[in-house]
Amino acid sequence: MATPPHTLLVGGTRGIGRATAKTFASDGDVVSVIARRRPSTAMPDGVECWTADLADGAGVRGALDDLIAARGPVHNVVFLQRYRGDGDPWSGEIDVSLTGTRLVIDSLQDRFATAGDRSIVIVGSFIGRFVVDNQPLSYHVVKAGLEALVRYYAVRLGPRGIRVNAVAPCTILKEESQDFYLNNEALLRLYRDITPLQRMGRAEEVAGVIRFLTTAEASFVTGQTIVVDGGISANALESTARRLLQL
Repeated sequence: MATPPHTLLVGGTRGIGRATAKTFASDGDVVSVIARRRPSTAMPDGVECWTADLADGAGVRGALDDLIAARGPVHNVVFLQRYRGDGDPWSGEIDVSLTGTRLVIDSLQDRFATAGDRSIVIVGSFIGRFVVDNQPLSYHVVKAGLEALVRYYAVRLGPRGIRVNAVAPCTILKEESQDFYLNNEALLRLYRDITPLQRMGRAEEVAGVIRFLTTAEASFVTGQTIVVDGGISANALESTARRLLQL
């Protein structure tokens, strides 16, 4: 039997990350996770976790050494981390999201499996292309920067057969937050009104797009950002506002 692919999730213990771990593990992948803390609840069967702070370069490199020694070269790397510290958001966001991603990619680019589909997927946000009033400047800059990073590494790593893409979701129902939205009828109705598909998306649906980007079906896709927002960003803001105000 062929050896199952080894997929590394960076920041895969909550939300979309947890759904992604479950999706890949259910498909038979060997799934490893690097996170700042141990998960508060049990991960899916077969998922092993290593702890490292992405702002600590030596710690990250050590965790990568350990997981590769234990589970073999990687086939896929999925970045799902987000800065959640209480320090300066500018340096924190950049250190965790941009510098941390670069550190892991640079540390692993020579340690991918030598055969089979190999890919990197970075999970950002469609806010990388817009401005919202509930997130700081650093969040916007980092999300836009991740898309530039995807294009850069797609060009640099393409000759090695490693594809690099991004997924940019909108506000999504996650295990930790779904009760808040589902029990708030006014807010749920608003999301239905602004979304062409007339519903909120789920973490499992984002995980499905991530999974697609790591498969042979996406073997000629690299350097791209796929927006997963039910069509929200396809609507002109003026048209959406006029419809909501019934003008």
